[in-house]
Amino acid sequence: RVGIFDQSSFGKLLVQGRDAETTLNRICTSNMSIAVGKVVYTHFLNRNGGVEADLTVTRLAIDEFLIITPAFTTTHVHSWIREHTEENSISVVTNISSAWAMLNIQGPNSRLLLQEACEGDFGNTSFPFSTAKKIEVGYQEALALRVSYTGELGWELYIPTEMALSVYDRIVQIGHKYELAHCGYHTLNTLRIEKAYREWAHDMGPLDNLLEAGLGFTCNWTKPGGFIGRNALLEQKEVKSLKRRLCLFLLEDPEP
Repeated sequence: RVGIFDQSSFGKLLVQGRDAETTLNRICTSNMSIAVGKVVYTHFLNRNGGVEADLTVTRLAIDEFLIITPAFTTTHVHSWIREHTEENSISVVTNISSAWAMLNIQGPNSRLLLQEACEGDFGNTSFPFSTAKKIEVGYQEALALRVSYTGELGWELYIPTEMALSVYDRIVQIGHKYELAHCGYHTLNTLRIEKAYREWAHDMGPLDNLLEAGLGFTCNWTKPGGFIGRNALLEQKEVKSLKRRLCLFLLEDPEP
């Protein structure tokens, strides 16, 4: 009905400064000229169009963006941003991973649970998919992102680390009536595979270009200045010659 995942290990990077948008627009495949509170699924590419990172970016303010990436890619993503920030750019990237815990609430009953546990409206109209809001959970303020790596209705809650236990206790206490279950990372991996959601390093990497991975929809081809790897992908689109294509198939008999 609803599951809770402790994903506090995920990397959390802040990109701040007057030129933060310009810097990320050059690195990200998607357009970062977005409204405050918008969450975007995007990629970092190398010059050949190979996938260097698979992550989400949330605009917290005009000059501040939050990047969320799996724990094992945090150092790589951090370094990639620093190495591809122009010298005269007024922007800085900071690793704040240890400052925030993250509890991921996913499943059909996630809205009902959070509606009772937290202050705020979690309805579709006031809290649409791919948006972020500050909410109150008991005595604590948290940042809630409505995103999903499971393919279900759900929210990621980013909580100051020192307050994570009290928020967790409240959610678990209220969650009993909604059949809350504790889920691990392997559960998350199973769910995302069922939905054909890619994972960097396991399904794709720097030698696999974004079109071969089936993720060309994250590219904004017309944004001013383009993005790193854009020319390589456009050349491949023009000749229409994919050497391979990542796809999912469903076994009629899953036992083998």
